[in-house]
Amino acid sequence: MAPRRSSRALAIATTALLGSACAVGPDFERPTAPQVVGYTSAPLAQQTASSDVASGEAQRFVQGLDIPGQWWTLFHSSALNTLIEEALRNNPTLPAAEAALRQAWENVYAAEGAFFPTAVVSYSPSSNKTATGVTFTGASSGSPYFTLHTAQVVVTYAPDVFGGTRREVESLAATAEFQQFQLEATYLTLTSNVVAAAVQEASLRGQIAATEEIIKIQTGSLDILRKQFELGQVAGADVAAVEATLAQAQATLPPLQKQLAVQRDLLTALIGRLPSQEPTEKFELASLQLPQELPVSLPSKLVEQRPDIQSAEAQVHSASAAIGVAVAARLPQFTLTANAGTTANQINQLFITPGTAFWIVAGNVAQTVFDAGTLLHKQRAAEAAFDQAAAMYRSTVITAFQNVADSLHALQSDAETLKAAYAAERAAFKSLEIARRQLQLGAIGYLGLLTAENTYNTALLALVQAQAARYADTAALFQALGGGWWNRQDVPPVKAMDLQLVP
Repeated sequence: MAPRRSSRALAIATTALLGSACAVGPDFERPTAPQVVGYTSAPLAQQTASSDVASGEAQRFVQGLDIPGQWWTLFHSSALNTLIEEALRNNPTLPAAEAALRQAWENVYAAEGAFFPTAVVSYSPSSNKTATGVTFTGASSGSPYFTLHTAQVVVTYAPDVFGGTRREVESLAATAEFQQFQLEATYLTLTSNVVAAAVQEASLRGQIAATEEIIKIQTGSLDILRKQFELGQVAGADVAAVEATLAQAQATLPPLQKQLAVQRDLLTALIGRLPSQEPTEKFELASLQLPQELPVSLPSKLVEQRPDIQSAEAQVHSASAAIGVAVAARLPQFTLTANAGTTANQINQLFITPGTAFWIVAGNVAQTVFDAGTLLHKQRAAEAAFDQAAAMYRSTVITAFQNVADSLHALQSDAETLKAAYAAERAAFKSLEIARRQLQLGAIGYLGLLTAENTYNTALLALVQAQAARYADTAALFQALGGGWWNRQDVPPVKAMDLQLVP
């Protein structure tokens, strides 16, 4: 799971405290939301069209309506709820995203260590032999052999005079924020994919059932023609033509069954199982309920709700702080060093014998005076990376608004399409019934029957697809609006405001 808020708060508070002085480089400013009042060029209708058929209910667009964290429960399918819960437990993409988030925060904590001195304790024993010539006399004992024990502590500190370290921590914290919203995006993508897979499965089952009904109708018509052929009322060519049409209808069934099997494999993989561990839950369009009220978030809120926009903003923040790191690298670098210890010929004399202690306190200032433009170009590269991140952020915002607009257009079109498809299916069915009765009476030939059957075949499949489209595009709207991750009940989401660093 994600690191606790207290750990993040401690990291951010430490950064703010130690970074109270000014730091070089630009201070990050959050991009402003697009100054628009809607998603479509024309005013959005208050509700969609309705029709007197399953999944034909009108859907109302409610401005500013919040999105529940478990938005898929609005389809009122216990099977769907069960599979999503299993997907959240078992799908490996979530643990991978959580691990990436933990790694990002550990990098932040590691970088914060540069705010404090580094102390290294060492003990160094050595055996020595001095030269024995006249000039190099041994110790007072006259022996050229002696042992030396040295114990010391070295303390090094690099003051963050120009804020390069602060900017480095700020950049890493923004990267951690990016990973946080990548986790939320993974959660949203996973749940949306399960819903989409369930809807597609229901659509395929509906198409298979429609195809089987068509095959049944055509089989009945063929039986009528065969009886008429036996009575000499129709020619053998007429029977053969209807047999060919029936064979064509039967040939469309295996591809649909193959698609259903593949869809079941996808759904099984999404919940973290192997293909041989297919779940028992199955989906029919009749088992799903179309949500009646659809949220339409304010455009100014969309940039806060979409995980991909928040991730892109965090990348801009990280790139902005990286400029400060590059600027600080071109300025003087300060280092303070303190070294204290003791040395003696015997280990038991290290800390009790007078005169064995030593210490050194030193400071250093270094300024690069020539590097063939290396540091300058690194700064320019950081500035170019910021421009790239800012452009990608704008692109992400545009795409997000496009997704919402596309979903709204699709929902309105879906309702109109379903209404027309239902009318076409009813008319085609009525025409087919008339044609079958006329065929029994010998009033029409097989061509009239085939025309009526083909028309009904097309109309029935279009009706099933139109019903499924309403569910699929409803789920797409919830995904396009951010999926309500901020209202999740399973884990407390981290808001962007909780991650802001004080420059």
